[in-house]
Amino acid sequence: MTKMISIEDFAFSRRKLLQGAGALVVSAAAPAVAAKKARAATAAFGSAVKPALKPDQLDSFIAITADGKVTAFFGKMDMGQGVDVAISQIVAEELDVKYERVTSILGDTQTSVNQGGASGSTAVQNGGKAMRAIAAEARRVLVEEAAKRLGASVGDLVVDDGVVSVKGNAAKKISYADILQGRYFNHKLKWNKRYGNGLYSEGKAKPKKPSEYKVVGQSFPRTDIPGKVYGTSPMITDVRVPGMVHGRVIHPEKAGGMPKAFDASSIKHIKGARVVHEKGFIGVVANTEWDAVRASQELKVTWSDGGNPFGDQKNLYDHIRKAKVIAKKHDTKEGDVAAALKGAAKVIEAEYEWPFQSHASMGPACAIVDANPKNAVVWTGSQKPHYTAEGVAAILKIKADDVRGIWVPGPGSYGRNDAGDAAAQAALLSKAVGKPVRVQGMRHEGTAWDPKSPASIHRCRGGLDANGNVVAFEFMSKGFDRQDVRSNESKPQDNLAGQQIGAKLRPAKTFRSPEDMYNVGARLIGWEVIPPFIPRYSPLRTSHLRDPLGPQIQFASEQFHDEMAEVAGMDPAAYRLKYLKDPRDRDLVKAAVEKSGWKERVGPRKDQGGKTTVSGRGISYAYRNGTRVVVIAEVEVDKTTGRVWPRKFTVAHDCGLIINPEALKLCLEGNIVMAASRSLYEEVMFDADRVTSVDWATYPILETPDAPEVIDCVLLNRPDKPATGAGEAATRPVSGAIANAVYDATGRRLRRGPVTAERVKALVS
Repeated sequence: MTKMISIEDFAFSRRKLLQGAGALVVSAAAPAVAAKKARAATAAFGSAVKPALKPDQLDSFIAITADGKVTAFFGKMDMGQGVDVAISQIVAEELDVKYERVTSILGDTQTSVNQGGASGSTAVQNGGKAMRAIAAEARRVLVEEAAKRLGASVGDLVVDDGVVSVKGNAAKKISYADILQGRYFNHKLKWNKRYGNGLYSEGKAKPKKPSEYKVVGQSFPRTDIPGKVYGTSPMITDVRVPGMVHGRVIHPEKAGGMPKAFDASSIKHIKGARVVHEKGFIGVVANTEWDAVRASQELKVTWSDGGNPFGDQKNLYDHIRKAKVIAKKHDTKEGDVAAALKGAAKVIEAEYEWPFQSHASMGPACAIVDANPKNAVVWTGSQKPHYTAEGVAAILKIKADDVRGIWVPGPGSYGRNDAGDAAAQAALLSKAVGKPVRVQGMRHEGTAWDPKSPASIHRCRGGLDANGNVVAFEFMSKGFDRQDVRSNESKPQDNLAGQQIGAKLRPAKTFRSPEDMYNVGARLIGWEVIPPFIPRYSPLRTSHLRDPLGPQIQFASEQFHDEMAEVAGMDPAAYRLKYLKDPRDRDLVKAAVEKSGWKERVGPRKDQGGKTTVSGRGISYAYRNGTRVVVIAEVEVDKTTGRVWPRKFTVAHDCGLIINPEALKLCLEGNIVMAASRSLYEEVMFDADRVTSVDWATYPILETPDAPEVIDCVLLNRPDKPATGAGEAATRPVSGAIANAVYDATGRRLRRGPVTAERVKALVS
């Protein structure tokens, strides 16, 4: 059974940490005079007082304890990719200490500065880059101090596991712990004045060359697996605070409705139950969780009529086609596409459709807020605890610096799920009752009311000349805002509770396009955004889901490139080798083709006539923030049922420098399975006035019998290139690879996702 945890578990003293557990030992080899000088130098080095937690202070990122252990304070968190391991490796490498000496503490606003949380696969790409420079600076400062104490030049010193010694005289040495003696560095860094993903701090030191790496590039195991497997690691749902009560928020059955009146006497029989009402927000608190659930179910509320805001789901894509455009942009304009299409020997057109999708995390969100008039603490499973703390401060109308945010692993994240909503709800309830409040939703609330990935359509046109060369490519996406609510949860208007109490809205009005990586003549690539069904407090509000918009865009663009390849009389892999611009991309295609045993052919298989179960393979390419991925999917299709089994995936992956090969492989496998689920099963269903996908029956996901049998990963390590992240990129091409494989197997093109059994059966029957 999982241990319940309390606030005492989060009590943290940097001073106590620095003192460590071990005794200080000064090298016995030093003569008495040298030891006296060393003691004098110690008194002048560092500080007994911790500098302010600011990005321009080395102590904000790294501490070395009196027993020689190293702690890295990282303003992001981990969602199962092993970020803490990667950061510890980077810090160990630059400090020249063993990996086992380093521990990374993530996602607590009291111990780390805001480095953006988990966002856009930037943990290693951005955060790791900064930690590399900071650790290198820590080493420089320590080695220069060691040179003074040892009476040697810096060039004559070497470092081995945190011990600095003179070359050729190993007895003349001093450790990092001896130098600091439990004190703070008190050393200024150069900071770029940015918070979030873009934060970068550095000193004078130059990080190591990749050829010097000993720790980076090795496969150290993840630290979170045992606790998750055995249920011994604390989760957000395990947090208990003295004096805590339980809260529930009450949502209307019909979207668009707002509370007009309520009868508090309907729950007076529930001991300690209390109603909290502020404008459009209504919730209850009670002494126990079950009493809070009962109160939320039994409170009589009169709701306004929100009408039928969503219409009929079967008209979703027609609605998108006809809806007014509130924002648009051309991301790529190369040449005259209209003229190229007019002069083309062949022109092909296609349109693709993608539904709303839900985070559908393993469990509904949970948060605990202990709010006082002047300060607050929030425990959250959000992937952006610093921003969540800011959001709680804003809704409580107190200073952001007066709210501590503590990240505790939750039931899921991967974008903007309902974790931020739970924190804002708990804040309002805690403020109203003057006690710590724990909010945990129910399954039907978490799945129905979490922010959704937006539905969209994608219009494509391509032109080929008489020789089969692609001379024009036009791609336009049209859909709901990718951030109708922003993903960082720092503003009340981006959370349900904030919208309920009337916060001013700030939709981003943005979408995105496929990356311009194919050199296919004239190109016009862009997007259009339409208004939401309901402007505020909607179960179909949209925001980021893992690899925001990537799966639907690649579902369209990579299918269309296959369609152009067939018209051109080309094998799909050969087509990509011809038109991809960058040699790194072509290397990936070659690696995937070789690993999978790909055989060239034009068009779908033609040797499976009369078979009930047919097989096919499809290729798809994607570029994301510097990371390149090629996926080859091999599927089996049961024509009688329509079931698609993605039997095997081959993944060729180039994210520049690889920090931890085994962790990267596991991360890619997670990407593939999750993306396969979205490609084959996941679609939010709704009626005219409510979301009807509320559980695993109404929002099915890929289960074990349908998981791939094999995932082969080909990792292209490029130590000469920056690490560019792997948390999301492999998600992007899976939908296109599966759709292309289904076409190869059946000879029928499915342009509406997901590729469900019902749709495939209708396609082939």
